[in-house]
Amino acid sequence: MAPSAFPTAFPTDAAGWLPYLAEAVDGGLARTRELLDRLKDGTERSTDDVLALWNDAAVVHGGASALAHLLSEVHPDADVRAAAEEGAQASEDLATERSLDVDLRRVLDGTSADGLDSKAARVREHALRDFRRAGVDRSDEEREELRELARRCTELGLEFSRAIREGTRSIRVEAARLAGLPEDFVEAHPADEDGLVTLTTEYPDLVPVRTYATDAGVRRELMTEYLRLAWPENEAVLAELLRLRARRAELLGYPDWPTYEVETRMIGSGAAVAEFIERLDALTAEPAAADVQVLLERARQDDPTLEAITPADSLFYDAAIRRERFDVDPQALRPYFRWEAVKEGVLSTMCRLFGLALRPVQVQTWHEDVDVYDVVDDGTVIGRVYLDMHPRAGKYNHAAQFPLVPGIAGRQLPEGVLVCNFPTGLMEHDDVLTFFHEIGHLLHEIVGGGQAWAEQTGVATEWDFVEAPSQLLEEWGWDVGVLQGFATNETGEPIPADLVERMRTADAFGRGAWTRRQLNFTALSYGLHANPPADLDAFTAQVDEHYGPFAPIPGTHQYAGFGHLDGYGSAYYTYLWSLVIAKDLRTAFGDDLMDPEVGRRYRECILEPGGSADAAELVERFLGRPSSFDAFDAWLAASPR
Repeated sequence: MAPSAFPTAFPTDAAGWLPYLAEAVDGGLARTRELLDRLKDGTERSTDDVLALWNDAAVVHGGASALAHLLSEVHPDADVRAAAEEGAQASEDLATERSLDVDLRRVLDGTSADGLDSKAARVREHALRDFRRAGVDRSDEEREELRELARRCTELGLEFSRAIREGTRSIRVEAARLAGLPEDFVEAHPADEDGLVTLTTEYPDLVPVRTYATDAGVRRELMTEYLRLAWPENEAVLAELLRLRARRAELLGYPDWPTYEVETRMIGSGAAVAEFIERLDALTAEPAAADVQVLLERARQDDPTLEAITPADSLFYDAAIRRERFDVDPQALRPYFRWEAVKEGVLSTMCRLFGLALRPVQVQTWHEDVDVYDVVDDGTVIGRVYLDMHPRAGKYNHAAQFPLVPGIAGRQLPEGVLVCNFPTGLMEHDDVLTFFHEIGHLLHEIVGGGQAWAEQTGVATEWDFVEAPSQLLEEWGWDVGVLQGFATNETGEPIPADLVERMRTADAFGRGAWTRRQLNFTALSYGLHANPPADLDAFTAQVDEHYGPFAPIPGTHQYAGFGHLDGYGSAYYTYLWSLVIAKDLRTAFGDDLMDPEVGRRYRECILEPGGSADAAELVERFLGRPSSFDAFDAWLAASPR
């Protein structure tokens, strides 16, 4: 195949988007089919030629699929989003067709691993494995059912995500009820002609209200609406999705969906996920209970009748504890974290650490707010990144990295997109940590985008390792030297070192409750899939009862807005599993997070290989030993109470 044009050229006017999608996505899928048909045309080919043609199809398909999924989440025009969603559905359907194609499997099965290098052998091995996992060896009737199940699951997943993305809720309150919120927040939320202020469930409203609003009723009202996102529409969608995933697992000979889903991941088995949950359950139960008791005692100073801490109160009283016990006022931190300075600071920090440079470019994208940079390594452009960082109607409403163009050595440079929902003015420190986290995914996409094989390029490691590099980079958001490089107030004074030290001490408070909350999501994700319940609300209540750590708010339906139940399925455990690894990776940097030698070694050992080797092997290359729980255990035990 000829090298692809770099960079991507987007339409320059609104009328051009639908034709562009038709060519790039529909045309890309048609070209993919042509390449796959060539594989089956009866021509006798060597193993190298078969794998090369297989890879060509994967490259074209990957590009079409990435574009469709991205634009379905970020394009401001609802018609374009809908067309892109149709393209995403078609792309997933094609992937299903490929995996169930008996003739394709026969061609791949006729190849030999003899003489292949390790990366090519890995491609061949994974292709044959994926044919088996798709059910290509089943009867004609079973294959047809599996095909229809996969198609419907994709449709349901897209519907589930769309309902969340487009399901923003809001409340209207009297202006006087904004007491405690930052001045700039209040100024940005003027009262309407009825004297009421609208607050939405989008993060730039939700997080400040939960953290600073002294009116407990406002906090509860907005959090209640947030926990009703996409309900009731997603209740039936999720119930069907869980049922169909269970049926797919049954047809494929697996006891449940988690066992099927994690077979190809680091953890290895559904039973291992359950064991991981049990281990963390025992590890976090007492620390979490102690943390919540501290919050409750403080909350009862305001309301002696309060019986429990709910998610509507947790951030507010966590902030109160930090302010009163550790002399860290989250609101006083905000002037040090101004969006433009944070953006430049985070980007420059990562460039220094990994020996890269970013060159701003002015090009047409899907929205005027998107910033675009070429990534330069030693004078050579190695990829392009897009930063879509602020909320708007119809846009993906969390934070994530989306691939756009898969990098293929000698053929096409990688392009990746960061999609966040940060405020344009003052930020929370948690926003800064999120930025470091997500930039980790973006760097992984670009730096790992020099592989020859489509399935090994960019963020292509096992799914339960993919969060570890990003969770590691959050550590840079706590380093005094790093923060003082960009965290300055309006007069240019850097954030004081003693304040950063107090922030670090305060951050150690509540780790038990935070980890327990993540475990709650993990147990919900796993449990819903291990044995799909007849009553989603009742099962969610059971999980909350056991894992907590906070009391649920009556009348809410958390599962309906739990977007990870689509993309991550049963595997939300990934976040805690990866965190264990991330804490271990951190030990290699010692006292100097900006050590260029360690940064270079990390880039070479962890990021650049993409998915060309098992994640456990990459970690061992970097650390010089297998990963362990020791650093995570020490981190969790450091929580002061």
